[in-house]
Amino acid sequence: MARFTNRLLPVAGLVTLFGYLTAAQDASATNVIVDGTTFTLNGDNVSYRFHVDNSTGDLLSDHFGGTVTGDIPTEIIADSSGWVGQQGRVRREFPDQGRGDFRTPAIRIRQTEGYAVTDLQYQSHTVTPGKPGLPGLPATFGTADDVTTLVVHLYDNYSSVAADLSYSIFPKYDAIVRSVNVTNKGQGNITIEALASMNVDFPYEDLDMITLSGDWAREAHRQRRKVEYGTQGVGSSAGYSSHLHNPFLALVDPATTESSGEAWGFSLIYTGSFSVNVEKSSQSFTRALLGLNPNQLSWSLGPGESLVSPECVSVYSSNGIGGMSRLLHRLYRNHLIKSKFATSDRPPLLNSWEGLSFDYNASTIVNLAKESADLGIKLFVLDDGWFGVRYPRDDDHAGLGDWTPNPAKFPDGLSPTVNQITGLQAANSSTDLRFGIWVEPEMVNPNSSLYHEHPDWAMHAGSYPRTLTRNQLVLNLALPEVQDFIINFMTKLLNSANITYIKWDNNRGIHETPSPSTDHQYMLGMYRVFDTLTTQFPDILWEGCASGGGRFDAGVLRYFPQIWTSDDTDAMERITIQLGTSLAYPPSAMGAHLSAVPNQQTGRTLPVLFRGHVAMMGGSFGLELDPANMPEEDKDALPGLIRLAERVNPLILKGDMYRLSLPEDSNWPAVMFISEDGSQAVLFYFQISPRVNNAVPRIRMEGLDASAIYSVEGKGVYSGATLMNMGLQFPFDTDVGSVVVFLEKQ
Repeated sequence: MARFTNRLLPVAGLVTLFGYLTAAQDASATNVIVDGTTFTLNGDNVSYRFHVDNSTGDLLSDHFGGTVTGDIPTEIIADSSGWVGQQGRVRREFPDQGRGDFRTPAIRIRQTEGYAVTDLQYQSHTVTPGKPGLPGLPATFGTADDVTTLVVHLYDNYSSVAADLSYSIFPKYDAIVRSVNVTNKGQGNITIEALASMNVDFPYEDLDMITLSGDWAREAHRQRRKVEYGTQGVGSSAGYSSHLHNPFLALVDPATTESSGEAWGFSLIYTGSFSVNVEKSSQSFTRALLGLNPNQLSWSLGPGESLVSPECVSVYSSNGIGGMSRLLHRLYRNHLIKSKFATSDRPPLLNSWEGLSFDYNASTIVNLAKESADLGIKLFVLDDGWFGVRYPRDDDHAGLGDWTPNPAKFPDGLSPTVNQITGLQAANSSTDLRFGIWVEPEMVNPNSSLYHEHPDWAMHAGSYPRTLTRNQLVLNLALPEVQDFIINFMTKLLNSANITYIKWDNNRGIHETPSPSTDHQYMLGMYRVFDTLTTQFPDILWEGCASGGGRFDAGVLRYFPQIWTSDDTDAMERITIQLGTSLAYPPSAMGAHLSAVPNQQTGRTLPVLFRGHVAMMGGSFGLELDPANMPEEDKDALPGLIRLAERVNPLILKGDMYRLSLPEDSNWPAVMFISEDGSQAVLFYFQISPRVNNAVPRIRMEGLDASAIYSVEGKGVYSGATLMNMGLQFPFDTDVGSVVVFLEKQ
C-alpha cells in the first residue's frame, strides 16, 4: 500500500506505530492488516478499508464491500468550490461537528465552555485477537479463532476528549462490529448530545434503503425506498426499540433482489430509543449512521468518565438481501445469544392467554394442562392473572408489582399446581410436561402494594401527571433499588416451584422521564437485571415480549433466545410479519403460535393446517387457544401438526432460511430452510387468495447443490439443478392453502 509510505505520520502515530504493528502481526495476519496508518479488515467475502489523512489526522473511508487486494485507487475529490469545504467532500469514518462538514455528525459534544466543536484526530491503534465485551451492554462474543479486534484511538487536543473506535471482524460472517468509547480527559464537565455506534460514508452511487416499520399487531413490515438527497431515516423515542421502527437498516443497489446483488445490513444491539439516519449529501455520498437517539441522550461526563455506545453489526453480501439476512442469522445464533437454548430444545407449548385470559383458578389451569398434554404439547405456560393478594390481578387494572400468587386462585401457592402439571406426560411420549409462567417485572399498577409503598419508583417527571397506558406505569430501572427488587422477586419465584420457562412481557412505552439521559440509564439497569438472572438461572428458557414485537431487537436476544414476534396471531398477517422480522433476526428467535378462529385481532377464519404451517416457521411453535372450545375437526388435526412442528424445528433452529417469494410480491409466498450440512431441507409454500381457471405457478428453490439428487416428499426424485432452475408446482383446490414438503439429499 505504497500510496501512504511518503506521508508524514502524526507524532502520536510515530510513537506507537511499531509496537502496535507487532500486535497486529500476532493477531490474524489476514483478517486485520495495518500498513502504517492504513487499516484493512478482511472477511471471507468482504473488505473494509480506511486510512488516516496525515494532513488533518481525520479517518477517511476507502472501501466497504467485496474483497479488494493490494493497492487501491486514491479517491478523487471534487474541487472545493462553494460553501462545502474539504471535510464535506470526503468520506469520513467518525465525523465530528463544527469544522465544515455540514452532514449529520456521528458525535456531538457540548464542551465545558458551551460550544459544540470537536476535533478528534488519530493518535494510535491496537489490534488484539478475540473480542472484549462492553461494560454494561449486550455484545457479540468470540474467541481468537472467530474474531479479531482493531481499536483506533482518537484524541481532541483542544478539549482533552478521547474516542476509541472499536472494529471487530468476524471473517466467516463477513461482519464488522463497531462501537465507540468516549472519555472526558479534561478538567470540566462535558455533555454528549449525540453518539452513533457506527458511521459509513458510501461513494457516489445510487442506493435503496430498507427498513422495518409498523405498529402494535403489524410489526416488521418491509419498507423499501430510494435514498434521496437530504436526510431520511427511522428511529424510536418510545424508550424501547418499539413496534414503530426496528433498529435495523439495509442499503442495497437498486437492482438488488432477494437472491442477487449487493446488500449491506446494519443491526444495532440495543433495546432503547435509537436513531437510524441516512443522508445523501450535496456531493452525492450516502452517509448511514446508527446509534443512540440524540433526543434522549444529553449524557454528562465528568473528568475521567466514559460513555460506551451500543454495538452495531454491519454485514456485506453480494448474494442479495437473502444473503445479507443469512449472515446476520448465523452470527446471532453463534456469537450473540448466550443461552444454551440458542439452537436447541424448544418444546411445543400451549399458552393460556387467548384460551382463558384472566378467568381461571388452579383446577381450570390443571385441566387445560391435561388437555395440552393429551395433544402432545410438552410445555404449558400460565399467562397473566396468577398473582396479587391485596390487589388481585383479575384484570389489567391491578396487581402489577405484587408478585405473590393470588390466594383465591392458588390457596396453597403455585408449587402444588406446578407439581401436578409437571407430573403429566405428553401423549405418545415419555416426556414430562414442563411449566412456564408469565411476568411483567418492569411495570407497576397504581392499584398495587408496591406502588403504595414506593410511588417514587415509578417513572415520573416532577409534578407532571403520570400517564397511564394499559392502566400501568413503568418502574424506573435506572434506580439500583428497582433493579434489586426485580432480581430478588424473580429469584424467589424461580426457586418456589419447578419453573423452566419465563415469558417476560412489557406492555407500554416510557413517558415522563426525569431527564433525557434516563432512557439509556434505564437500559443499563435492565441489562444488569437480564444478565444477572439469565446467568443465575441458565436452565430457564427465557422469552422476551413487549405487546408482541415491541422489543424484538438484538439487545434482548443477547439474553433471551426467543421473542414473541407479534400479538397478531392471524396466520395471513404473520407471514408478512415473520418474513419481515427475518430480514435481521433468525427465525430460531421467533415465537409463533397457532391460535383459535375467528382470530382475535382480525376476525378472520383460516384453515387449521394453514395456521399451523405458518406458526411452525418460528423457532418456538405453540398453541394460543383452549382445545375444549375448538371444532372437533381442528382439534383432531393438532397432534399431527405438533409432530410435524417437532420434525421441522431442528431445521428452523439451525438451518439457513431462503425467502423464495414474498407476500407483498406474490400470491404464493414461499420459504425454504436448509440444514447446516445441506442434507435436508423443508419447503413452506402458501396460497393467500384464490385463483380460478388459471395455470399453476412453479416455485423455484434456492441454496441446493445443483449436482446432487434430492428426494422430494410426495413428488419424486429430482436434481438440485432441476429444483432450482425449473421448480415444482403445487395446485390448491381451496381459496387459501399451504403445504410443507421435506427434501432429502441422496
